[in-house]
Amino acid sequence: MTREAFEELVSEALDRIPPELTRVMDNVAVFVEDEPDPADPELLGLYEGTPLTERGEWYAGVLPDRISIYMGPTLRYCATTEDVVHEVAVTVVHEVAHHFGIEDERLHELGWG
Repeated sequence: MTREAFEELVSEALDRIPPELTRVMDNVAVFVEDEPDPADPELLGLYEGTPLTERGEWYAGVLPDRISIYMGPTLRYCATTEDVVHEVAVTVVHEVAHHFGIEDERLHELGWG
């Protein structure tokens, strides 16, 4: 799969997030990266920042939170194009949920692990 096609899948996954949620997403940027840190080579996505639930009056003038979706591990993990489409959607939802303060344990309970 080309990078352009992978980026399109990420974009489509973001477009499927309900508008009532995307309207309240604040100060977050989403990137497609080739590979994660070598210390965690199987990582499919990563949220870095301050979740909305933890922001207070002090939260101003900070760089955007960052969601990274990793192409290399996703393509190695998936056997088919359909698997890639599904996994990208799950990974995007998973990382966006972290932006909203939802932890891994709860995401796993909800089937987004």
